[in-house]
Amino acid sequence: MFEITTQGGLATTFLSLLFPVSVLFFAYLVRGVAGFGSALIAVPLLALTLPLTIVVPLVVFLDYLGSASQGMNNRESIQWKEIWPLLPFSLIGVAVSLYIMESVKPEMLSLALGGFIILFAIYQLLPMKLGQANRVISVPSGFFGGFVGTLFGTGGPFYVIYLNLRHLDKSAFRATFAALFLIDGAMRLAGYAVKGFYTLEMLSYMAMAVPVAGLGLFFGGKIHSALGRDTFVRLISVFLLGSGTALLMKA
Repeated sequence: MFEITTQGGLATTFLSLLFPVSVLFFAYLVRGVAGFGSALIAVPLLALTLPLTIVVPLVVFLDYLGSASQGMNNRESIQWKEIWPLLPFSLIGVAVSLYIMESVKPEMLSLALGGFIILFAIYQLLPMKLGQANRVISVPSGFFGGFVGTLFGTGGPFYVIYLNLRHLDKSAFRATFAALFLIDGAMRLAGYAVKGFYTLEMLSYMAMAVPVAGLGLFFGGKIHSALGRDTFVRLISVFLLGSGTALLMKA
């Protein structure tokens, strides 16, 4: 992804870096504003040129750092009572996903990811008024959050739906989602490490991607207080429809 070659000179190197750097910066700018969405944007776009077995562990690692930053900066707003019911089922989802991850063809994974992103974008765009759900919904939300998150790095929508149904305010939502991902993400990272995804090559990608994602989060945090979250999420949902469609066409 960030590989620099001597053939083609500086112009080729610049062009090869421009796409992934732009994708990562924009994805984490979105996360800084909305509190989620980085993987939904980064994974399908980077998967247009790279295998998911590289993209997903990289983005999960970056999301983990982002969650640590957002969670610690807003820890007084974390609603722990909304997190604990999800965790046992998230762990089951992570374990099941790791078990089947290497047996599914990459083309099938890309098709499934593209379809999932399109469905979530449609859900975000529909003018639905959600009632307050009880914590029974933590069972499917936790399981599918862990399962889809491990396969695609995009399990966040299930947690977003759950937290929306619990009617948290903007700051509590952002902080609680970040804290949840700190725990959920740690389970995923451990699973990827056991599977051997974090090679020396992957570690070099991580080192180069961290400052780009950090800049996106920084500027997104500045925008966060000035922009209405609902309007921003709708705009991003339109973008997700395009990226999901592109991934389906590639697959």
